[in-house]
Amino acid sequence: MSWTAYLVGSAAILVAGGSCGVLPEPDLERMISQRNYRPFVSAPYFADDRAMRQPPEGTIDRQRVIGRPALTDGAVAGQYVTASPVPVDRALLERGENRFDIFCAACHGQLGSGISEVARHMELRKPPSLVEDPVTAFPPGRLFRVISLGYGLMPSYAAELPVRDRWATVAYLRALQLSQSAPLAKLPPDVRAEAERALR
Repeated sequence: MSWTAYLVGSAAILVAGGSCGVLPEPDLERMISQRNYRPFVSAPYFADDRAMRQPPEGTIDRQRVIGRPALTDGAVAGQYVTASPVPVDRALLERGENRFDIFCAACHGQLGSGISEVARHMELRKPPSLVEDPVTAFPPGRLFRVISLGYGLMPSYAAELPVRDRWATVAYLRALQLSQSAPLAKLPPDVRAEAERALR
C-alpha cells in the first residue's frame, strides 16, 4: 500500500469513526458553565475561608502607568512639580476641556467658579472656586495629585482619568484660570479689541 493510499484510508476511518462517537465534538459548554466563586463568598479551599484573594506582594495593576514620578505622581522627592511633564498643545487642551466638562464642571461649574446646580445643593461643604486664590497659586503637581487622590469630599478620579487625561485636565484648568483673570491690558491687541467689544 502506498503512503498516499494509507493517509486517505486513515482519514476516511477517522471521519466515519467521528460520526459514531470515536472522536466526539469538544464540549465547549464546560467553559461557559464552569464552577467559580462570586465576590465575598466563603471558599473552604483556603485557610482564611475567603474567595477574594490578595494579589501577590509586588503585583502592579496592568493599567498602571509606570515611569517618572513627575509624570505619574505629580511630585518628586516630596515636592510638587512646577511644570507639566506632558507637552501642552491644542490637542491636550481640547482633551482637558472634554474631561473637565465631564468630571469637574458638575460641581465646580463650567467656568471653574464653584457655581453649579450640583454645588447649590451641597450643604455640608461647597466646592471651591478653581479660578481664584488659593487654587490659582497651586503648582500643577498639586492639582494633579488632588485629581489623583481626591481632597476633602472630592473623591479620587484616578480610575476614571488615566495619567495623561489628568495632566490634560490640569492644563485646561490653567487655561481656564488665565481666561478668568487675565488683565485686559496684557491681552494681545486683537484679543483685547474683541474682549472690549464684548464688554460694551
